[in-house]
Order: sequence, then C-alpha cells, then structure tokens
Amino acid sequence: MSSLSELPIRDDLRGREPYGAPQLDVPYALNTNENPYPPSERLVKALGEAVMDVAGTLNRYPDRDATALREDLAAFLNADTPGVALTGRRVWAANGSNEIIQQILQVFGGPGRTAVGFEPSYSMHPIITRVSGTRWVEAVRDEDFGIEPERAIAAVREHRPDIVFLTSPNNPTGTALPLEAIEAVLESAPGMVVVDEAYAEFRRRGTPSALTLLDRYPRLIVTRTMSKAFAMAGTRLGYLAAGPAVVDALLLVRLPYHLSAVTQAVARTALAHGEELLGGVEALRRDRDAIVAWLRAEGLTVADSDANFVLFGTFPDRRRVWEGLLARGVLIREVGPPEWLRVSVGTPAEMAAFRTALREVLKESL
Repeated sequence: MSSLSELPIRDDLRGREPYGAPQLDVPYALNTNENPYPPSERLVKALGEAVMDVAGTLNRYPDRDATALREDLAAFLNADTPGVALTGRRVWAANGSNEIIQQILQVFGGPGRTAVGFEPSYSMHPIITRVSGTRWVEAVRDEDFGIEPERAIAAVREHRPDIVFLTSPNNPTGTALPLEAIEAVLESAPGMVVVDEAYAEFRRRGTPSALTLLDRYPRLIVTRTMSKAFAMAGTRLGYLAAGPAVVDALLLVRLPYHLSAVTQAVARTALAHGEELLGGVEALRRDRDAIVAWLRAEGLTVADSDANFVLFGTFPDRRRVWEGLLARGVLIREVGPPEWLRVSVGTPAEMAAFRTALREVLKESL
C-alpha cells in the first residue's frame, strides 16, 4: 500500500494535520463545549416521530433549499434578538457552522485572496481558509483577548483582506466583542466581515449581537450553530444570517441537496422545542460564572467568559496539568495560548469532579 507522502495530493496540503479534539472514553469529558444536558424523553419521542414522518419519503431528495427550516431559523433569531426582523430569505443553513464557513470561503476567498483573523481564536478559521486556497493572515488580540477598534482598523488597512473573521464570544477565550469593535471593522473592511456567534446564546445579559447590524452593512455575515446551546451537536446544523444577495452567492457553491431530509426534520423539531432545549442555558451561565470565581480563588488567571467554557492558566507546563486531570478521568482541552487550558461547563457533578481533580493536580505541582 502506498503512503500519504506517495500520493499526488496538493502541495499546500502536504505536512498538514487534520483537525480533531481528542475523543477518549473518560468519565468526565469537558473538552468540546457541548451542552451537557441531553434531550428529555418527551423531546426524544418528538424527534423519533419527526424522523418517522420523513422515513417513508427517503427515496426522494429533500427540499434542496431547506425553505421551511430557514423560516424557522429566522423566527428563532427574531425572537432571540430584539429589533431584528429576518425572513428565511436572509438565512442559510448547512451541515454545521464549519460547512457554512467553507461555503463563505469558496465564494469570497480562493487563490489570490486573503482572510484575516484575530488570534487566539477558532482554529478552524485558518484551517478552512488555507484548504480553500486563501491566504491566511493572523492579526493579534489584545492582552485581555479583546480587540481594540484602532488595532482592528490598522490590521484591515494593512492587509486589505477579502474576508475578516471576528469571533464573539471568542473560542477559546470566551471573550465577547463590543459592537464598536465590529462596526470599526465593517467601516474599514473592503470585503466581507464574518462574525462567528457559535456561542451567542451563552453571552451575559446586555451583550449585543452583531445581528443588530445586518440592515446597515450588506457585507456582514453572522454565523450561528445548533451544536452548542441547543444541545444538538450530533445533528450537525449550522446557519448564517446575511443579506439576500449573500445567500444567493452561497447557492453558487452549495452541493445539491446538501441537507438531508432527516437533518432538516430533526432541526425543525429542535427549534419547535427550543424553550426546553435552551432552558439549561441560564444554569450553564451560572455554573460558568461560579467556576470562574472558583478558579480565581484558587489563585489562577481566568479570562472573562461569555461562552459555555472557561480559559484558565497560566501553567509553565500545561501538558503536565492536562495529563494529571486525564489520569483522574477529567478530559479538558489544550488549546489557545501556550500556558492556558480550557474547560467546558458541564453538569454540577462534572464540575465537582473537575474541581477535585484540579486541586489534586495543583497540590502535586507545588
């Protein structure tokens, strides 16, 4: 059998590693920012019935444009963000927010074009950018992981990017951006501005969404997902809100019938039960703030978080801390700046196990 090095793959892909958080069988998996609360029995039954309803038609292709699902997503965004009045015409959906990002880069990026992101941030932005043949430029966040408008404007003016990625709340730091910083980029960027709001439902009250800027900026795209707050990571449903012309542009690259009938049915059912699924968000917010306070009381440095995870440190040897937690059955994530670690907010029992394990590991390090 030939090895990868012997295959005629693209030169720009040689030496690259595939994305992937560790998938290990541990008692406490707190590394991928999932919602830890599974669907209720009532919702499981409703999801099963929704799949049953489409099962008899799986010999036919699904709705190519996911029209009903997009209308439901628009209704959710309108209810979630006061002052926003979207229609399905301004919403697009795909298999996870990563496919949304890929489609954006296929349309607005490509060879000879540039994308800028402010790091540390979501690692898939540069990965998908480079795979699309787009040049990636890394701009730097402030020491507190925010983005000062002046710094953002300087980066945009220097690189004149075709696409700017802004992540708010930011992964892996949890940092939310003020609208002033987003508007500064929108005013100065010559191309598209993508605001990744995968964790928007977890933001603290009063933290605005970039959705409120859509009517003023035709080159703004706001991406969301059902993988996090909606506890539907296994569904693989991401979506965006933008102007109708942007959605029309994305139709040029979307694959035929890219969203299965089952995916559309499950996502619509989840949206119909949104009150139940999002009911745990407030508890996760409280538990997030509690773990931030606890980590700081333990003498650690913690980034302010508007997400369902917390970045904390700093550790001269973070691998040793990570391995110590893993040995105690707690899996968190080595990601972001070199001396930091990230823990997802789990159930109270999971967070208690994390606190106990971390105390033991820190005691060993003294």
